[in-house]
Amino acid sequence: MVKASKGIMEKTRQKFRRSPRDRGLSPITRSFQTFADGERVTIVIDSSVQRGWPHHRFHGMTGTVVGRRGGSFLVDVRFGGKIKQAVVRPEHLRRA
Repeated sequence: MVKASKGIMEKTRQKFRRSPRDRGLSPITRSFQTFADGERVTIVIDSSVQRGWPHHRFHGMTGTVVGRRGGSFLVDVRFGGKIKQAVVRPEHLRRA
């Protein structure tokens, strides 16, 4: 047997699959979105854009924008009784 991969794409075959109507490239305006500090956002990983993915454990979670880091946003997410910080590019964020 081959040892199972433990990389960033581990167990994401169904999680990142897109519906037939959503396949292909996403609109370019999605990468120009801006979010103010304190704004609520949902992390939805867009598999057509491979840059700036948060870890797949944050997929589908809602958090609060707390700042910027370069072209990305810092999002506080409640995860298992703790608050964790995800660094996410705007292509993978939606307003909650």
